[in-house]
Amino acid sequence: MATLTPCYHCGLPVPAGSHFQARVLDESRAMCCPGCQAVAEAIVASGLESYYKHRSENAANPEALPQALGEELALYDRPDVQQPFVRHDGELSTACLLIEGVSCAACGWLIEKHLRSLDGVADAGLNLSNHRLHVQWDARRLPLSRLLEALRQIGYAAHPYQPDRAAEQLARENRRALRQMGVAGLLWFQVMMATMATWPEFNLDLSAGMDKILRWISLILTTPIVFYSSSDFFRGAWRDLRTRHLTMDVSVSLAIGGAYAAGIWSTLTGQGELYFDAAGMFALFLLAGRFLERRARERTAAATAQLVNLLPPSCLRFDDKGHSERVLLRELRQGDLVLVQPGSLLPADGRVVAGQSSVDESLLTGEYLPQPRAPGDAVTAGTLNVESPLTVEVQALGDDTRLSSIVRLLERAQADKPRLAELADRVAQWFLLAMLGLAMAVGLIWWQIDPERAFWVVLALLVATCPCALSLATPTALTAATGALHRQGLLLTRGHVLEGLNGIDTVIFDKTGTLTEGRLALSAVHPLGELDSDACLALAAALENRSEHPIARAFGRAPQAAERVDVIPGQGLEGVVQGRLLRIGQPAFVAALQGQAAPPIPGERGQWLLLGDRQGPLAWLVLDDRLREDAATLLDACRARGWRTLLLSGDSSPMVAEVAGQLGIEDACGGLTPNDKLAVLRQLHAEGHRVLMLGDGVNDVPVLAGADISVAMGSATDLAKTSADAVLLSNRLEALVRAFDLAHRTRRIIIENLTWAGLYNGLILPFAALGWITPLWAAIGMSLSSLLVVLNALRLTRGS
Repeated sequence: MATLTPCYHCGLPVPAGSHFQARVLDESRAMCCPGCQAVAEAIVASGLESYYKHRSENAANPEALPQALGEELALYDRPDVQQPFVRHDGELSTACLLIEGVSCAACGWLIEKHLRSLDGVADAGLNLSNHRLHVQWDARRLPLSRLLEALRQIGYAAHPYQPDRAAEQLARENRRALRQMGVAGLLWFQVMMATMATWPEFNLDLSAGMDKILRWISLILTTPIVFYSSSDFFRGAWRDLRTRHLTMDVSVSLAIGGAYAAGIWSTLTGQGELYFDAAGMFALFLLAGRFLERRARERTAAATAQLVNLLPPSCLRFDDKGHSERVLLRELRQGDLVLVQPGSLLPADGRVVAGQSSVDESLLTGEYLPQPRAPGDAVTAGTLNVESPLTVEVQALGDDTRLSSIVRLLERAQADKPRLAELADRVAQWFLLAMLGLAMAVGLIWWQIDPERAFWVVLALLVATCPCALSLATPTALTAATGALHRQGLLLTRGHVLEGLNGIDTVIFDKTGTLTEGRLALSAVHPLGELDSDACLALAAALENRSEHPIARAFGRAPQAAERVDVIPGQGLEGVVQGRLLRIGQPAFVAALQGQAAPPIPGERGQWLLLGDRQGPLAWLVLDDRLREDAATLLDACRARGWRTLLLSGDSSPMVAEVAGQLGIEDACGGLTPNDKLAVLRQLHAEGHRVLMLGDGVNDVPVLAGADISVAMGSATDLAKTSADAVLLSNRLEALVRAFDLAHRTRRIIIENLTWAGLYNGLILPFAALGWITPLWAAIGMSLSSLLVVLNALRLTRGS
């Protein structure tokens, strides 16, 4: 089998017989397509070919980037369009752009060098971590549209960066939480060293002056931890007391505040032990946990903003005279007529009034083949027009579109999840109330016995019962298991996944892109005449080379293209190859070329296309969306655990039944809308089932958000991945099988940790209440208990 040459620019295979080449670094390099050839030549012409010496990864294929028309880029020169994202300072303008196609650090060098070489650009800097480009230029000498076009010439697409307000607010809170955690961690280490030097157990024989200095140093270093790092705990405790709603903030604030107050008294009087290190330790552990919670909320808030990427920024609208003009999406009104060119996204929900074409709705419905659309048919915003121009009457915009209804379903499904958290809050309230009541009772008793010791006994009790080990028991085990799974290709984005997997009894699968690879592949060629398989395939590929239909991708890039191709939506292609008139597509359409009846399809499995000319049929070509190699392994693992399996797909083709039959799935439904899938999920929940969902499309988002556990494929849409609890980065389903096994081990470790933490708190509680445990030893015991929990959890990082 011959080895395909990789494209020197993007790394994709170069088709046999391809003539696309560019001279780079004094050698002629093979290119897979005219896009890569043009980009490579532009980079060399700009004197930046050393980019190819220093890059660590291949560049993105320029034809895979979003297409932009010249008139669409020209819209960015309008002042009203620039107003949200461009700042003007004298003669210079400044903007932040989001760059697509960045693959390595050399891309940043290439973009910055290329832009700075343009007349009118004052400065350009790319942040490689978030792909945001900050550029400063003179708009009088260089319009923004030409700057964007200059980026496209070297293989990068740019869009204005306009952050979502809710996401920005969460990001600011996230940065503040990170600073608070950093301050607590840095100062706690210093406080711990200074405090330990004053302990009698170390027998350092400090002078009175040095002892006093260390006490004051500890006080000074602890003060920022209490009043800056722990400020949210105190504000939360005050809010809880006012609303009579107890949370962990009350217990934590009492422990931190009590340790800090005791430390101040000890520093001023020079007597007793210091407990500043205990305050710092509490703050650091708890801030770390809350930081992880913030990150999860940040991902959830960003999910809705991802939908903006599914809509085009502009469209062609017909004016009163019937002329089309490009306008921004926000300028559309209900009743407007818009022209949607092939390869363009539908800007709004509407009705086709002129033209025939096929529309790719795979992102919303899961249909892996485009669906034919004719006058009178409905079309949906965010779907792709594939073949021919369509004139569409706008019927729904903004919040009234089907896309927006999916967002509402997402938000409603996400709102159903916190019920378990509410139950945990109620349990925690009773636990805290019992601990605070016990501390108060112990304090009153000791006030009667020995008033001088009452405060220290209560403080020791609060420190001893502060559930640090209990709070670490679950998160540390989940963190260790999460790291182990990440190395195997499964990224957990929420902490409840491994714990929740042990309660699952039902699994819902999507089909396209989940159990199957999500793309059509040529599985067989059956010649019907004198030409052999290779000759027939070459003719078919030459026809499909001019088509943007997903079927065409299954034939690869042919070195030869048809001389002329006509697209007949829903039927196939007609074109001339080497002087021969050919058709490929539906059997009846191809057979009509020679005026004969269509031959019967030889089989049922797959998508059968007929290739023929005026003399008759030439070959059957079979396309199929192949099952993933490890799909059967995953289904076997589910059945071995006694789980019920369902296949819910938006695809209405016979492929749904075929896939279900191959994998032994008894419950399979096709042609389902997002609302239909969510209704099935709610019925399962009403019956008491705990559900795992595995999907990849926007149509799966509401079910992913509403399921007890949700997993998105690594090739899924951004919205699906941000709505899921876990992402299969490797797209290998066997990683999920390993997650099932690890979930069982994780549960065992968690039970061991909780048992130990509970025993520790239960055993030390009476000793602390009797005054036999000082706050110092209570803090040491709590630290050792927490350390034991962490070490036990680290066993999960070892292999099974």
